[in-house]
Amino acid sequence: MKVTLERNNLLKSLGHVHRVVERRNTYPILANVLIKAEGDGLDLRATDLDIEVTEHVPAMVGTPGATTVPAHTLYEIIRKLSDGAEVKLETEGGEQMAIASSRSRFHLACLAPDGFPDLKADGFSHEFSMPATALAELIERTQFAISSEETRYYLNGIYFHTIDADGGTMLRAVATDGHRMARAECAAPDGAAGMPGIIVPRKTVSEVQKLLDGAEGDVAIELSDTKIRFSIGGVVLLSKLIEGTFPDYDRVTPKNNDKEMRVDRATFATAVDRVSTIASERGGKAVKLGIGNDQLDLTVTNPDHGTANEELAVTFAGDGFEIGFNARYLLDILGQIRSDNVIFRFNDSGSPTLVEEEGQASALYVLMPMRV
Repeated sequence: MKVTLERNNLLKSLGHVHRVVERRNTYPILANVLIKAEGDGLDLRATDLDIEVTEHVPAMVGTPGATTVPAHTLYEIIRKLSDGAEVKLETEGGEQMAIASSRSRFHLACLAPDGFPDLKADGFSHEFSMPATALAELIERTQFAISSEETRYYLNGIYFHTIDADGGTMLRAVATDGHRMARAECAAPDGAAGMPGIIVPRKTVSEVQKLLDGAEGDVAIELSDTKIRFSIGGVVLLSKLIEGTFPDYDRVTPKNNDKEMRVDRATFATAVDRVSTIASERGGKAVKLGIGNDQLDLTVTNPDHGTANEELAVTFAGDGFEIGFNARYLLDILGQIRSDNVIFRFNDSGSPTLVEEEGQASALYVLMPMRV
């Protein structure tokens, strides 16, 4: 194999594919990136056996061929070369790849490409395209609530499915860790109706989110019961899905919370952040809300450090009461609210609270209370 290409193009593509490679691998070849030179460029591919990322890079191919080299090492070498430099890649007897640019020379050990795993894509039952901005919005509004508790593996991702609502079909994304739930939706693209409910793993969500950053145009999505494939620009990401049943989130979504509080989002978030400074991790970062007479009292008590209190003006109808929340969870949700005011709908101090964005029905959040 003998190839010449521009450093910036190679760096950009390696940046996309090398991220899925785990730093520690039982099988040495999983630490490598597959490089295949043919036609008008290079095809780069990396995998961790759950996710596979492929991208084509324009290049001048002198001699076609294929090899695999350590992904993270190659990325670091190319990253440290001069901006705009010309890079030459050449395999030497199949055991080493030479990398040359200006006065720099490197030699990396190769492994045979025929041992590189291939995530076979089964027949996809549904194919559709949607704006990159719409998919990014669904992910951004929900990914923070993905559970990191491995024992409940079916919560370790975002649940995507379609629903019929208001005479149309919506594509809905839901994530929960049992303490808070995030739900967002948009109009379902043509071809999505009737798709199976799928759980996209946390790592896949993270990689797709990075690929969507600054992306324009549409994203092509193909899916089955077991796999999903995203085509974003020139990058193709294929991933296994989480096998399992996502819980009935509608059952825990409050329907009769009749105590409504409206508060300025920025003022509230700043106050929560301020009083939670002394909250203890041991106490669950708990903050108590005392609500009544159009006033909100925020209180944090830490037996080791003292107390903090702040008052805010709110709009509240109903009998006053107290409720406690994890301050970090509360701030996570407030960080997703785009409107000036945020609406809280309460039932009582022991029931889930509904959090909504004023004038926006496409996203809602559920927060479980704490005993304080």
